[in-house]
Amino acid sequence: MYRKYFKRLFDIIFSFVSLVLLSPVLLAVAWTVRVKLGSPVIFKQPRPGKDEKIFTLYKFRTMTDERDENGNLLPDGERLTPLGRFLRSTSMDELPELWNILKGEMSIVGPRPLLVKDMVFMTKEQRMRHSVRPGLTGWAQVNGRNNVTWEEKLDLDLEYLKRVTFLNDIKIIIMTLIKVLKGSGVNTDGMDTAEDLGDYLLRRGWASKEEYLKKINENKSIIKSFYE
Repeated sequence: MYRKYFKRLFDIIFSFVSLVLLSPVLLAVAWTVRVKLGSPVIFKQPRPGKDEKIFTLYKFRTMTDERDENGNLLPDGERLTPLGRFLRSTSMDELPELWNILKGEMSIVGPRPLLVKDMVFMTKEQRMRHSVRPGLTGWAQVNGRNNVTWEEKLDLDLEYLKRVTFLNDIKIIIMTLIKVLKGSGVNTDGMDTAEDLGDYLLRRGWASKEEYLKKINENKSIIKSFYE
């Protein structure tokens, strides 16, 4: 009953109330990002949602657009600013996703919306995580966030699908608040940002260079179709 009828109602009420109560924080962060990083204030990126329908995810910008002499973006670690690190450590960069939730593209709790690039590298079973709306937080996020392996993270997402209940969602929300206050698990150990699934598989030797490039082209095709 909760999963079919009440979860969406809970999302609407929670996201609307949060947007109203946190509006001063949202405005303050937006102003700070505008002053420190410039425009655009909001970072937009296509992500796979429920049933793998692509939608535009909204986050506060945390990195600069600095490029090398060839016009290529510098590595994430070099573009991630002190302000960006603070926003990520407090998860304040995620607050604009409340709008995604209100629109029905996301849920308060569910598997995190990963990159399209990550989706194409998943197995058929792992892609079952897209049978529900992606969440602002999820079971994997309160059990290690970015400091668990990709296999563990995706297994935790599938585990959540078996326990989509109101009490479990409330439990995850409370655990998330505790994690945010501690600022734990934001980055993968030794990395400024989380490693993409394809890069992880390639690094571990579980995907050949040929397979990797094929999936990358598939990713580009999906994103191109989304923007057309």
